[in-house]
Amino acid sequence: MTDHVHDASCAVAHGDAPEPRDEPKTLVAIFASPVSAQLLRYALDLGYRTVLVEPDPTRTDPHAAETVSTLDAAGLDDNTDVVVCDHHRAEIGTLLRDTLAAKTRWIGLMGNPRHEGPHIKPLRDLGVPDEEIARVHRPIGLNIGSRTPAEIAIATLAGLIADRNTRPGGFAF
Repeated sequence: MTDHVHDASCAVAHGDAPEPRDEPKTLVAIFASPVSAQLLRYALDLGYRTVLVEPDPTRTDPHAAETVSTLDAAGLDDNTDVVVCDHHRAEIGTLLRDTLAAKTRWIGLMGNPRHEGPHIKPLRDLGVPDEEIARVHRPIGLNIGSRTPAEIAIATLAGLIADRNTRPGGFAF
């Protein structure tokens, strides 16, 4: 039998998890969708304060911890990660412009990376400079072949964890 080296990862696997970081962090999902529902649900387990920004009162999510209709009410700051969960909504330009102005930690937009992002034209039309538009991550999450809302949410959160820990994600250590 080989001697086993015990380290922090091993301790976690055996139930001796370290105390959670005292780092305040917020995850804001913009627009109610099946992905936002999963994203906000899983983010709670990761210690995020979760907020759904949904300007349309007919599209609320009863499972969201907190639902607000404006970005101002979401309390954006430099510890906030923002994920736009529906790139077909008319409000996308205005909400992303205001998110960029708030100087959040990270901003991402779901969508197919093989096509120009649907946010680019609306942001340019609103006068947002290209260097600010470039702050919007797309695609989001780790490339694990996600197909379902739950898989997309897990890939997205894994990417956010990697980014917060200054890691590239994936299996490269």
